[in-house]
Amino acid sequence: MSVVDLAALGESFTRDPYPVYAELRSQGPVHRIRMPEGGAEAWLVVGYEAGRAALADHRLSKDWSNASPSLPLGALSPGIHMLRADPPDHTRLRKLVAREFTARRVEGLAPRIQETTDTLLDTMLAAPDGRADLVEKLSFPLPISVICELLGVPDLDRKSFRTWSNDALGAVDPELRRAAAKAMAHYLVELVGRKRQQPGDDLMSALIHDSDDDGDRLSHEELLGMAWLLLVAGHETTVNLVSNAVLALLTHPGQLAALRADLSLVDAAVEEALRYEGPVETPTFRFTTEPVTIGGTVVPGGGELVLVAMADANRDPDRFPEPDRFDIFRDARGHVAFGHGIHHCLGAPLARLEARIALRTLLERCPDLTLDIHPAAIAWRPGMMIRGPRSLPVRFAR
Repeated sequence: MSVVDLAALGESFTRDPYPVYAELRSQGPVHRIRMPEGGAEAWLVVGYEAGRAALADHRLSKDWSNASPSLPLGALSPGIHMLRADPPDHTRLRKLVAREFTARRVEGLAPRIQETTDTLLDTMLAAPDGRADLVEKLSFPLPISVICELLGVPDLDRKSFRTWSNDALGAVDPELRRAAAKAMAHYLVELVGRKRQQPGDDLMSALIHDSDDDGDRLSHEELLGMAWLLLVAGHETTVNLVSNAVLALLTHPGQLAALRADLSLVDAAVEEALRYEGPVETPTFRFTTEPVTIGGTVVPGGGELVLVAMADANRDPDRFPEPDRFDIFRDARGHVAFGHGIHHCLGAPLARLEARIALRTLLERCPDLTLDIHPAAIAWRPGMMIRGPRSLPVRFAR
């Protein structure tokens, strides 16, 4: 099988990967590719049915100990966490976190999310020229504030953390990715140490000090991994969900007008944004533990890297008619923007809650919000994991 060099496509693929995925899908569900990140080779799964099946296939391991030693890649995150574990370890870790990351705790954050959104918009709308970068003023600070409050981390160095997170998840240069992961690991060691000494009424303290009915609790390495997972995944998904949803609405004026006319459609708008331009293009890596046949293609065992193009699964016309059309009246249920199977995102309810509040409040307070940049000029985050604009310039009346 020939290798499709996605790295050679450069900025055009980063800006709009969907036509490339659609062309590959027309040829079959599995392709050998060269990734933009460091030129590593991988097996890419496209299409809805094949992608959904791969996301739930136990033969595709999340455990880096199963990765082929020949892969020119290193783990993106420190410690041990759910996105780097298979059952039974994954089952145990998810159970311990799920005990604390409850629906009640998430819903209890709604007033604080609303307050934070209002405060951020107060600052944004005070700009004398009626211009702002929505990522800087709302999409990033809202979820990082929420997750820091949830975890009890009021003193997070947010500027440094944003740089580390962006580089660890999206930098094309492998050295930059490794440096960011190392810096973040050092920070998290200090963070967990402080929370051990000064526990509070927060999720991180609970994870450190609580145990389940059998006396099980997280080890030091597991706490580091969970801190990374909750801080990074806990804000990255929502940052790009909010940015992508606003961009989709501002570039589809008919849909924006419909939502403004009936804000009860905000839930549907969030789901369609997740389907149309989800914040995760491909999930964290999977490795073959034995040969796996997908659509007639045998992917070898031995730790081969497998990527699932969730972005393409959500644009598969066999599942979603006219998939390249953004339509908030569509039934978008069944999308895989948060994954599928045992690794379905535990924080999905929080991301949805933040996005609903952010979108509704933004539209209520900015009745004339418009893009302050041509859509083709928007710079997108590099790499195949996180999907979202680096910045989103907007205009509004003061």
